[in-house]
Amino acid sequence: MSLSLYDASIPVYLRMLHNLASFLDKAEAYAEAEGKSLQAFAEARLYPDMRSLIGQIQSASDAAKGGAARLAGVTPPSFADEEVSFAELKARVAKTIAFVETVTPEQVNGDDQRIIELKLPHRTLSFTAKEFLLGFSLPNFLFHVVTAYGLLRSQGVPLGKLDYLAGVNAA
Repeated sequence: MSLSLYDASIPVYLRMLHNLASFLDKAEAYAEAEGKSLQAFAEARLYPDMRSLIGQIQSASDAAKGGAARLAGVTPPSFADEEVSFAELKARVAKTIAFVETVTPEQVNGDDQRIIELKLPHRTLSFTAKEFLLGFSLPNFLFHVVTAYGLLRSQGVPLGKLDYLAGVNAA
């Protein structure tokens, strides 16, 4: 049996979104236990010209919902980038999970050679569905998830490799 586009996408988006939510939960618990500022975590950056944790969460959300929607042949939902608090970030991740859970195998599978166009401000990128998933969407999504992990880890949040890989499924 071959691996379907659905199997290579939707479960990965969902698992990593749940892991991302777990990172935020652990950051909240750490901040409370250690008297740290959640707002400082939210505004943390790895480098001045990179997006903050808020931006990384927004970008991970956009990548997951956009990837899932494009693979399903539907318009991605639009979420305003207005989050400033941990509660709002957690709500955005939950809203993203809720959308991705609506995507079905029947919407995604069947034609991994269909063309997906991604319109950017100054050009349009064109991919087959398979190329879009494996060469663009998943790498982009995982970049933002791992950057969020790195930002929180750099602030002292006690996250480990299994939090990233297994997340809420870690023992």
